[in-house]
Amino acid sequence: MRYRVLVACVGLACGASKGTSMTQPTPRSSPLASPLAADAVAGVTDPTLRAVVLEHWEHMMRWAPTWATTLGDHRYDDRLAPRDAAAIALASNERRVLLARLRAIQATALEDADQVTHALLADRLAAELGLDVCKFHEWAVDSGGGSLFGELSYLVESHTVKTPQDAENLLARLRQGRKLVDDTIANLEIGLAAGRVASAEKVRRAIDQLDGELAKPVESWQMARPAWAVAATPETWPAGGRDRLHAALREVVATQIVGGIVALRDFLRDRILPAARIDKEGLAGLPDGEVCYRAAILSHVGLPMTPEELHALGLAEIARTDRELAALGKRVFNTPDITATIAKLRGDRALYFSTREELLAAAQHALDRAKAAQARFFSVLPRTDCVMREIPSYEAPYSTIAYYRQPHYDGSKPGEYFVNTYKPETRPRFELEALTWHESIPGHHLQIALAQELGAMPAFRKLDGSTAYVEGWALYTERLADEMGLYTTDLDRIGKLSYDAWRASRLVVDTGLHAMGWSRAEAEAFMREHTALTEVNISNEVDRYIGWPGQALAYKVGQLQIIKLRAEAEATLGKHFDIKAFHAVVLGAGAVTLPVLDDRVRSWIAGVAARVGVPMR
Repeated sequence: MRYRVLVACVGLACGASKGTSMTQPTPRSSPLASPLAADAVAGVTDPTLRAVVLEHWEHMMRWAPTWATTLGDHRYDDRLAPRDAAAIALASNERRVLLARLRAIQATALEDADQVTHALLADRLAAELGLDVCKFHEWAVDSGGGSLFGELSYLVESHTVKTPQDAENLLARLRQGRKLVDDTIANLEIGLAAGRVASAEKVRRAIDQLDGELAKPVESWQMARPAWAVAATPETWPAGGRDRLHAALREVVATQIVGGIVALRDFLRDRILPAARIDKEGLAGLPDGEVCYRAAILSHVGLPMTPEELHALGLAEIARTDRELAALGKRVFNTPDITATIAKLRGDRALYFSTREELLAAAQHALDRAKAAQARFFSVLPRTDCVMREIPSYEAPYSTIAYYRQPHYDGSKPGEYFVNTYKPETRPRFELEALTWHESIPGHHLQIALAQELGAMPAFRKLDGSTAYVEGWALYTERLADEMGLYTTDLDRIGKLSYDAWRASRLVVDTGLHAMGWSRAEAEAFMREHTALTEVNISNEVDRYIGWPGQALAYKVGQLQIIKLRAEAEATLGKHFDIKAFHAVVLGAGAVTLPVLDDRVRSWIAGVAARVGVPMR
């Protein structure tokens, strides 16, 4: 899936970290420190490290004010983050200074917990700085939820309104939307002049989305009809206050945002599309593409793996899933080989949903079953609930199959499992269960909600972290769900295996697009041959990989590492292996990097082995 969880900014064009648009972000009148300052440095004992960790937290809150709002830090509720080129450079320089201060600390002199915090923050800052070479804000264009339109729509949804002042702050933010558009266009102008431009298909999809929304009445736009505007008015609000503020919001959308969206559409159509790339749509077609891709690999995978290593790993995994899928297909369908099995899965309309309502009901049923089963395999469960939601209509045609959004840290919103009901006849029944386990429970929701609820640990470790860990865990749980008795039939297990093949194909396709010069057609053909994904899903997935380099690599690498560590624990501990204890160790330190996870699990194995008298292997 595409997890919209630990990254607060939706879309690579967000430039200056997790945000939107304006000038240097300083609050008008606010406390000097974040109200979450204690959380920011929880568990950090070294005073010098505490100071850097706290300043890093303040850096994130200043440059990601909309994220800060969802966390319960309301100092910047009327602000959007800067997106102009000068502000993006300033944010990068702040990270560079923080990294230098971290590296000046003698890490080996720190206590064990502080050493982990030091290493994770240093790795994070170095990875972010490494991505500067990519200059995503100068060329990346997206559609769906990752687009500028999607970002503004989600802003209205994610900004919780309980009081008139909350609504006034939202209006203040939305009034900055036109500058957001202008800064985005200015950045794309810089990229265009430097020979950095998105692929033609990415641009066409973005134009199609904007054309589609501009053809609708503005009153129907999600950003013009927030939930608070139609809910019962709280008694504490003045008479007519809600209606006045809703009318003001609609006016801002109609008089400012619409004009900005038109300007962006016209700019993409008239300036960017004629220069957009047709061949080599991945990073292989851009200046500095090779160094950018290596930085993206390090950022998402957390290991210095080469594109060639990852490509070979993907081919090896595809060979395995081809064999297993052919064998299971023969048992379930009596098909003779992998080609016939995939043809059956893709072509038999009885294996697909018929209606939106049917799909939503199946997803809810799967989520309910997972909730009921989780206590048998986990010693600690999150207090925060997970609810199912439908991907918004403006986003659905361009979006992936499903995704997850993390709970608000202040408890104002639960975790959300979003499912795509666009063209339900293209959504396979046999994939729905594996999809649910990945996106919700025991996958993303269980891991991310638990991380938010960890005790004495710096907030950045609870709320952000390694893509390979987060996605590796979710992919691991697709297999774990079989042990939990969650899969209903062998047909659903075919869905699990098809999903495993899908993630293996990502290693091949992502490296093919970004390092080996593959075309979109070559990438789609490979996925068509080795996975049971439908044409719609393959098209949207490849489009996603083109626009989000390296992220798709994290799933398989992380999953295989967790599987390897579990196998080591089982082999060493034998009858003393406890699945709940293993999961507690894996989930007990936030979304750590894979090397840190290795250290944690192997230390736990050694401790248990010593306690029960089992020799280490």
